[in-house]
Amino acid sequence: MRSSRTRSPRARAGLAWAATLPLVAGALALGAPAAGAAGHDGGRHALLGTKPLWATRQADQGATAASAAVTARVYLAGRDAKGLAERARAVSDPHSAAYGKYLSPAQVRAHYGATQGQIAKVTDWLKTSGLTVTGTTNRYLTVRGDAAAAERAFAVDLHNYRKSGHTYHAPSATASAPASLADAVLTVTGLDNAPRMARHHSSELPPPEGVFRNSGPFSSYYGSRTDKKLPSAYGSKAPYAIKGYTGRQLRAAYGAKKWTGKNVTVAITDAYASPTIAKDADTYAARNGDPRYRRGQLSQVLPEDYTHIKDCGAAGWYGEETLDVEAVHAVAPDSDIVYVGGASCMDDDLLDSLGKIVDGHLADIVSNSWGDIEANETPDVAAAYDQIFQQGAVQGIGFYFSSGDNGDEVAKTGTKQVDTPANSAWATAVGGTSLAVGKHDAYQWETGWGTRKAALSKDGHDWTGFPGTFNGGAGGGTSKTVAQPFYQRGAVPDGLAKANGGGAMRTVPDIAAVADPNTGFLVGQTQTLPDGSLGYDEYRIGGTSLAAPVIAGIQALAQQARHGVAIGFANPGIYQRYGTAAYHDVTDHPLGAGRDLAVVRVDYVNGTDASKGTTTSLRSLGQDSSLRAVVGYDDVTGVGTPGAGYVSSYRP
Repeated sequence: MRSSRTRSPRARAGLAWAATLPLVAGALALGAPAAGAAGHDGGRHALLGTKPLWATRQADQGATAASAAVTARVYLAGRDAKGLAERARAVSDPHSAAYGKYLSPAQVRAHYGATQGQIAKVTDWLKTSGLTVTGTTNRYLTVRGDAAAAERAFAVDLHNYRKSGHTYHAPSATASAPASLADAVLTVTGLDNAPRMARHHSSELPPPEGVFRNSGPFSSYYGSRTDKKLPSAYGSKAPYAIKGYTGRQLRAAYGAKKWTGKNVTVAITDAYASPTIAKDADTYAARNGDPRYRRGQLSQVLPEDYTHIKDCGAAGWYGEETLDVEAVHAVAPDSDIVYVGGASCMDDDLLDSLGKIVDGHLADIVSNSWGDIEANETPDVAAAYDQIFQQGAVQGIGFYFSSGDNGDEVAKTGTKQVDTPANSAWATAVGGTSLAVGKHDAYQWETGWGTRKAALSKDGHDWTGFPGTFNGGAGGGTSKTVAQPFYQRGAVPDGLAKANGGGAMRTVPDIAAVADPNTGFLVGQTQTLPDGSLGYDEYRIGGTSLAAPVIAGIQALAQQARHGVAIGFANPGIYQRYGTAAYHDVTDHPLGAGRDLAVVRVDYVNGTDASKGTTTSLRSLGQDSSLRAVVGYDDVTGVGTPGAGYVSSYRP
C-alpha cells in the first residue's frame, strides 16, 4: 500500500506490484499483422506487450517444457473499442456537446460490450487449440492448459527466463490471435507467469499486524509546540510534528464549508478486507469528532475466497482499507462508502474489483491507493485497465490513483520513472504535499511532499549530516510510455512533458493533497498488541495513499455541489480550472525563496513503547528527490491542491 507509517523496514510505503500497464489514450492491444514464431502460421494480429521486457536473449534459459501449466485470461475487445475511447473523451470534456451525457451499464454493454457471437468464436478458437475455458464473463475468458496448447493458440514459443533470481516462462516473441478475431480479442495476460502484485502499494485471513504507535511530544496544530533546547534548523527552531490531522482540520484546509457529500457514493478498492473495519471506523468517528455512520452507510463487496495471502502480505492491507475509509468519511461525512476488496494483490483480482464497480455502477468516485513502477508495466495489462477506465468514464465514473511514495523512484529503483496506474491517460493521478494547518483550523501553507531525515547527534548539539538523506516523497514525473493526453496540453510545460526526449508525454500527477507522514492524518485501527491480544489504537499516517481518498472525499463534496450530477472522469475539468482561485498553487518555499521548513519527530525505537528508547530526528519538508513543486503546474502537486473555491466551482 502506498500509505506510510514511516516505521522500520515493515513500512509499506508505495503500494503495488500489481498494475503492470502503459495506459495510452484509446490504445488497444491489437496491432498490425506480425510474422508468427518459428513453425507457426503468419497473417495474424499481434497482441502487443505480451512479450515482457525482461524476457531478453541474455536471460533466455531455453524452451519451456510442453507439459508446463499455463493459466491465462483472454480479454474481449467488445463491438466498438475505438468508439468507446472516443465516447469516453466526449462525455468527459467540458468543451464537448456530449459532456455529461452518460450511459447506464446496460447501455454500455449494448453499445460496446462483447457480442455473444464474438464470445462464441473466441471460445471455439481456444478450445480447438487444446485449451480449457474455465470461466466466461462479459469482459474476458479464463483458460488453462499446457504450454504446447498455449503456443498453438497464440502462435508463439514459450521460453524460460531468469528474472530477479527466479525462473519464469514467457513468450519469446509477441503473441497473436487469428486475423478473423482481430475485432474480438483485446489482449491476453498470463502467458508469462512472473508475479505481478500490487504493493500497498487456506482462505482465512491472518490477524492484524503488530501495533504501531507514535511517541510524541506532538504539536496539536502546526507550530504549536517547540523545544528550545533542540538545535536550530534553517535559522529557527523547528516545531514538533503534529499528532495527526483530523477531518475537521482537513475540511477547513480544503474548503469543504457546508458540503458533506450527501447522496454521493465513493468506492474504495484494495486487496483483502479488514475484519474489524466497521467497528474501527465507527470508533474513530466517535473519538475524533466525525459524525457516526448511518446504518448501511459503509458496505463491503468481497470475494468468496482469498488467494496469495502470504505473497501479498494480506494483513498489511488492513491498514490501507482503514485509512481509506476513515479519510473519505472524515472529509465527506455524509457520503456512502462501498469497499470492494480484491481476492489478492494480483492484477487479475484488482481488475475484477474495478470491473465490479463499473458493471454494477456501485459508485461515481473510486479511490485506489495502490500501484507499481512504470518499468514493470506491460501493454497487455494496460489495455485491460484502460478498457475498464473508459467504460467507467462513459458511465460517469472517475478513478483516482495515488502517485507513489518514492519521488522520482531513483533512490529505490535506480531509474527515474513514474508509477502506474497513475500514469494512465484515463485515471486521475493524486500527488502529495506537506500541510500546515494552524490555530483555529486556519490553512497556513503547503509544500510538495519530499522529506530528508537527519538524526539528533549523541550530544544533542546538532542534526547529524544535516539536512540528511531522502526519506520519501510524492511520486511524479514524465511517463516513458503514455502519450500526452489532450487535457494536459497548454498546462504542462514542455520541459516536463518532453523531459524524456521526443514528443510530449503524460506527466504525473494531476492534483494533490496532504501526504507527508510528518503532517499526516490520525487513523484508528485494531492491531495486535505486544501481549498478543487485539486492541484499538491510533497513529499518524501518510503517503499518497492518504492523498487519494482525501481527493476522493473532496470530489464527493464537489459532486454534491453539482446537485448530485456525476463528475465522471475528472481530469478535463481539473485542468479547465488550472490557474484559477480553485487551487492552492503549492511550492516548496511557501514562505519565500530560501526559507526552508522542517519538523521534529520523536519515535519509539521498537515502534510500540519506550522500553527500547526513543530517537529524535529532523524532517526537512519540500525536498522531493529530483522533483520540485514550483509556481504553476509541477510534477509533485500537479495543478495544486483544492482551495477555498474548488468545491463551489462545480456549482451549476
